[in-house]
Amino acid sequence: MRNTKRILSLLSVLLILLLLTTVAAFAEGEGDAEVPSRFYQTFWSLLPAIIAIGLALITKEVYTSLFVGILVGGLLYANFNFEGTLTHIFNDGFVGSLADGYNVGILVFLVILGILVVLMNKAGGSAAFGRWAAEHIKTRAGAQLSVIALGVLIFVDDYFNCLTVGSVMRPVSDKSRISRAKLAYLIDATAAPVCIIAPVSSWAAAVSSYVEDGNGLYLFIRAIPFNFYAILTIAMMIFLALTNLDYGPMAKHERNAREKGDVFSGVKAMADAANETANPKGKVLDLVLPILVLIVACVTGMLYSGDFFAGAGFVEAFSNSDASVGLMLGSAVALVITVIYYLIRGVIPFREIAGSIPEGFKSMVPAILILTFAWTLKGMTDSLGAKQFVEALVKSSATSFQSFLPAIVFLIAVGLSFATGTSWGTFGILIPITLGVFPLAAPLGVVCVSACMAGAVCGDHCSPISDTTIMASAGAQCDHVTHVSTQLPYAMTVAAVSFVAYLFAGFVPNAIIALPLALVLMIGALFLVRAIMSKRN
Repeated sequence: MRNTKRILSLLSVLLILLLLTTVAAFAEGEGDAEVPSRFYQTFWSLLPAIIAIGLALITKEVYTSLFVGILVGGLLYANFNFEGTLTHIFNDGFVGSLADGYNVGILVFLVILGILVVLMNKAGGSAAFGRWAAEHIKTRAGAQLSVIALGVLIFVDDYFNCLTVGSVMRPVSDKSRISRAKLAYLIDATAAPVCIIAPVSSWAAAVSSYVEDGNGLYLFIRAIPFNFYAILTIAMMIFLALTNLDYGPMAKHERNAREKGDVFSGVKAMADAANETANPKGKVLDLVLPILVLIVACVTGMLYSGDFFAGAGFVEAFSNSDASVGLMLGSAVALVITVIYYLIRGVIPFREIAGSIPEGFKSMVPAILILTFAWTLKGMTDSLGAKQFVEALVKSSATSFQSFLPAIVFLIAVGLSFATGTSWGTFGILIPITLGVFPLAAPLGVVCVSACMAGAVCGDHCSPISDTTIMASAGAQCDHVTHVSTQLPYAMTVAAVSFVAYLFAGFVPNAIIALPLALVLMIGALFLVRAIMSKRN
């Protein structure tokens, strides 16, 4: 098996080298970088993302795989001109992504959250919560259900969800001998899938922004019962927790955690700040209070960014909110309040609080680095017209096979979101197209919009270059490629059932009939998997 992986890795590297050595064959004349790319709005525009994802899954090296994808994108954009390639990769790519205000806000939020996690650990809050959980949560199923419940409760934003749930539940999952790969899956599966069916969330605001005439939130709420992927993902997590079912690569990680106590299965790529000596003064309140303050402050920050305090209504403010600004301001306020609280409690001296700042930043470096590479890769595909290529492809066939359109839109959304690593970009491409084919009041139009949202979340859930997937790995402090490879079979199971459900909903666009059918299919599929696994064992 190892030899096969090495051969595949070598072949993939040779393929990339062969691609790079054909520069001269593709270059024309002087290769002016200002000439529009010959690969613009063609299938080749998806090649950078495909190469990056393929290499990441084969070689298990995230950073180099992403950089190779970025390099290929720069070569295609500049028509294989050396100067144009360097300029596009570093000036337009890396510098451009880090100069974006939204991206910087997310990075600031990550750093502050990292500092908060370090402070909570040093105050002994995490250890105290772990002791409390050990007394009250006696089973592995109870620990997994606790992770799911907390993930559902933090529905405001997926970034906030991933890192908060991870920092709180790591001690609990470790004591219950749940693998970090399983924890990362539970975190990831309660992030975007929960946010996409929560009317008061940054995701609802994003979807609403793509709908004209102020009817975005109304359409979002109508589409919730048809969001099969999100609903079935939650149902699947509960089933897996209650039945102790695991399959695919996840089964090995869970077996190592359950039988050997090795929650990392030998792969420990991220620093674990929770391994420090516990502070004996710590109480559960030292963990719970900062998190509650963080939730309230982030919600208030999002309302502020949507002009709630300037007279806008609650729903309107959330629809117009800027998640980056809201989370950044909210986390900053929460950090100040937490520091003051810990100083009053006397659990941490000021010198240790100051020392937590660089420690928190250091703990988030892997997530920040991968995010930067992922944003740059997305910039490469955008500059090559990948969105426009998919848009033209969908429009050319949108009027045919209308009853099959929900299933087709679902597949296209999965592919586009997987390749680009962004759900919101997929919304921006497909929702306007769908609304252009169907009027807002048409039941089939609502099903198609929901299929677009579900497919975008599914692709985002599976993609190794997705922001949410990266943050779920960071939240669980799990090796990123391990997280992607272990959760992929689970996500694909739900995607297959969702596809069948959208085929049915295309002919019967009635949520009262389609949703129960989808749930029955999901439970039936899981029982079938369980029977197959039992027979193998």
